[in-house]
Parts: sequence; C-alpha cells; structure tokens
Amino acid sequence: MSEEPDTWLTDVADFSKVFISGDSAGGNIAHNLAVRLGAGSPELAPVLVRGYVLLAPYFGGTVKSKSEAEGPKEAFLNWELIDRFWRLSIPIGETTDHPLVNPFGPQSRSLEPLDLDPILVVMGGSDLLKDRAKDYAERLQNWGKDTQYVEFEGQQHGFFTINPNSEPATKLMQIIKTFVVEKST
Repeated sequence: MSEEPDTWLTDVADFSKVFISGDSAGGNIAHNLAVRLGAGSPELAPVLVRGYVLLAPYFGGTVKSKSEAEGPKEAFLNWELIDRFWRLSIPIGETTDHPLVNPFGPQSRSLEPLDLDPILVVMGGSDLLKDRAKDYAERLQNWGKDTQYVEFEGQQHGFFTINPNSEPATKLMQIIKTFVVEKST
C-alpha cells in the first residue's frame, strides 16, 4: 500500500461524485452502506458518496410478501432458491428478519430518522422479490428520503445481467445515467 495517490485513477476519477451500486445481494450491501455512512459519507472523506443504486435488492423476511407467495414456481429465482440462499448466508439460528436481509425487521435500525443520500431502486416486474423492494422505496419516500423506484414490467430477477443487450437493459442504463447526472450536481 502506498500513501501516494495512483495518478492513473486520480487523473480520471472525481472522488466527490461517487455512486455505490449493488445487484441482488449486492443491493443489500449498498443499502447497508447507505445506512452506515449516512448522507455525505463523512467517514470516507475526501470521497463523497452522492447516491446509491440498488438493482433487484435481495430483501427478505419471515412473512412472505404477495409476490413471493404467488410468484411463478418456474421463475429463474424461485422461492425455493431464494430460501436456500438465505439459509446459506445468514448466521446459524437467525431468521430472514435478520437486519442484513430485512431492512424493516424487528432488529433492524430504524431508517426514518436517518439522513440518507439519494437511492434508486430497480426491480423486474416478474421478480418474486419486487414487493419488498417497492415497499422499501415507498417507506423511504414517505419519510421524505430522496428515493426513486423503477419497475420493468415482465422482467425477472437480474434481467439486465441475463440479457445485457436487451431493450430493458439498455433503458436501465439510461435511467442509471440520468440518476447519476442529476445527483452529481
């Protein structure tokens, strides 16, 4: 590790305009960073986080949402697979109400009083996890947080990764670009 900055990076990057993004469980990581760092990310100075992009966050909970309960069993990411991934990921003895899984679970930190940077939440309309992501975005909006929710009708979990050259994936890139440009000023 060097105490000197890497010029190949500092010559092209603007560390006062950083965005953190995560796909699926990475969306949960991005959420947890937003909560931990708070608006302006003072502990990262001179890096300044301007916003977060949660792509199909992998939120869960012990009580199934409507989309989880009624979603198609043949979905790419079906309920059996969702449940298996969580059991492999959370500490032994914990439930899917664990704070890493459920941002509104009984042990989770209250988000209402927090000062958060802008958040963009993106979901596929056929994603079994869509209800939780929509609820997350709506709660943040109701608490006055700068939050946008975008849902791509008929698209499954990770549609932008599965078909990166598709029309919905291209549209998603434009939405992210617009979000970044608007929140960078």
